[in-house]
Amino acid sequence: MADLDSLRARWFRALEGARDADARADPAPYADNLISRWSEPQRRYHTVEHLTAVLDHVDVLEAHEKYAADADLVRLAAWFHDAVYLPDRSENEERSARLAERALPEAGVSAAGTAEVARLVRLTVTHAPADDDPNGQVLCDADLAILAAPPAAYADYTAAVREEYAFVPPEAFREGRAAILRQLLELPRLFHTPYGTREWEGPARRNLEAELSLLTG
Repeated sequence: MADLDSLRARWFRALEGARDADARADPAPYADNLISRWSEPQRRYHTVEHLTAVLDHVDVLEAHEKYAADADLVRLAAWFHDAVYLPDRSENEERSARLAERALPEAGVSAAGTAEVARLVRLTVTHAPADDDPNGQVLCDADLAILAAPPAAYADYTAAVREEYAFVPPEAFREGRAAILRQLLELPRLFHTPYGTREWEGPARRNLEAELSLLTG
């Protein structure tokens, strides 16, 4: 269970680090709105626990490399990247980006900062950041780090994904999930930061291969 007070404190720190020095908007309502979105009943994987894990992985990357150009903007993008989430919809990332574009200026983030957060949220559609996009690389690696989890945690992740897509018939789910796994395994690399490449690439590929074998064996 996520510690919601700690999660709110993380929102406060990220917002304070990203917004204009003279901003006066109370950060608490924005944190509460986002936490309520991440706590919606249709979610099984895209929950406050996932949000916390992504923030944790951003922190890991920053602790080892300080790789992002602006880590607080990356953290705000993590907060918004699945803030709108319905499993049967394909426009979740776009709607999440638009939510950031509405909320962040009110909270005191500059137009340039808001645009960067929205761009990063939209990047999670493909998880394919450019080589000269350190902010995008950190967010995408942090979001996909679950793929490199220990086998038991990875199994919990796949079970939660299946629960989110419970409305999809078993055979259709297996086919769709297997196609996604094959696409991921065909990528030249899953992770883009030096740390992600070094620490997460190998375990992630082993997990993906094992899941694919279970689905198709």
